[in-house]
Amino acid sequence: MKRYFGTDGFRGEANVTLTGEHAYKIGRFLGWYYGRDHKCRAVIGKDTRRSSYMLEASLMAGLNASGAEAYLLHVTTTPSVSYVVRTEEELDCGIMISASHNPYYDNGIKVINGKGEKMEQEVIDQIEAYLNGRMGEIPLATREKIGRSVDYAAGRNRYIGYLISLAIRSYKNVKVGLDCANGSAWMIAKNVFDALGAETFVINNAPNGVNINENCGSTHIEALRQFVKEKGLDIGFAYDGDADRCIAVDEKGNVVDGDRILYIYGKYLKERGKLLNNTVVTTVMSNLGLYKAFEQAGISYVQTAVGDKYVYENMQANGHRLGGEQSGHIIFSKYATTGDGILTSIKLMEVMLERKTSLSKLAEPVSIYPQVLENVRVSDKQTAMEDEDVCSAVQEVENRLGEDGRILVRPSGTEPLLRVMVEAKDPDVCKNCVQQVVSVLEAKGYRQ
Repeated sequence: MKRYFGTDGFRGEANVTLTGEHAYKIGRFLGWYYGRDHKCRAVIGKDTRRSSYMLEASLMAGLNASGAEAYLLHVTTTPSVSYVVRTEEELDCGIMISASHNPYYDNGIKVINGKGEKMEQEVIDQIEAYLNGRMGEIPLATREKIGRSVDYAAGRNRYIGYLISLAIRSYKNVKVGLDCANGSAWMIAKNVFDALGAETFVINNAPNGVNINENCGSTHIEALRQFVKEKGLDIGFAYDGDADRCIAVDEKGNVVDGDRILYIYGKYLKERGKLLNNTVVTTVMSNLGLYKAFEQAGISYVQTAVGDKYVYENMQANGHRLGGEQSGHIIFSKYATTGDGILTSIKLMEVMLERKTSLSKLAEPVSIYPQVLENVRVSDKQTAMEDEDVCSAVQEVENRLGEDGRILVRPSGTEPLLRVMVEAKDPDVCKNCVQQVVSVLEAKGYRQ
């Protein structure tokens, strides 16, 4: 059976691997699945890609054809969809149309359950079975049972109000820079910071359908670094296309990534006696420097597979309060069920204002180890990973690095790639160790 959904929804190039027909069928299935004993109500949000409007229309048509009502948040963030679903009792599920940090020509469909969490795998499996034609026909609604689509911008506004309510201090006299990536945060983020009294300076907030993430946002942090230094700002925040990630920049223009954010807020919680289980949830991609800083601060940590889905699952299963990824997906389980870039900004502002300390000072204890990552396109990910010679090369690198570094070889969840990553104090050592493993992959004929 063909798989459509990865760890972060159904993603691909619009009208190539992800079409309006796919969106229509997903809408048809969800409208039928949740509408078997009552009228299904689903909320839809989208980012600023040109194709998002096409996919939104297809999802609406599918939901309505199955008798469901579609509530439209219009251009909004992924975490806002999650918030609206979990706080509105009458809503059954949420759908976000976005390919996150990908270029404009890609798009995606993220499906969210009634608790505001990523959809259960058993439901995803059924959606895929329907897309593959293995479920038979789903009945069409007729006459008065046909659904309708309604404007629900009020839900997005309620989410904005919620974010504003979470700030415990005024941002008066604080100069804040925002890079909205020409994406979902382009209106919401400025509204929040203005309402809290900040002197707000914004870049990349003029979406035109094809400039989302283009040399801007959390994956192109150089623009914000330069902006913060030129304007003499106190702090800057960069978001990705759907604003579930945040990367910060301190007053000196230095990058404060997800690892440093986890350290800053984890230490803040611990100092106040509010770090439940004294544990922060990270992924295998977190930097060795973060772990050494945690050890210095007396904070425990656990690792999960890459993906905020796995971070959240671990947090839920074990009652942890803080978790996230180096890429800027940060989850505050007391306030949200998913990564939320603007919420992350508010929480960093809280620490800075409460401690009366600059962001650069707060991040100082984390010495990030140089990291080299090479993506190797391979013919067969699993076979290459399990090859004896490849495993032997990885083991040799591990022995060479000892406690002063690490190597991680993992398959991509969405592409035919092996990701070979090495961290060590010396960047040249990183490069040499990565090449040692890549050379074996090439010699064995795995590299395409």
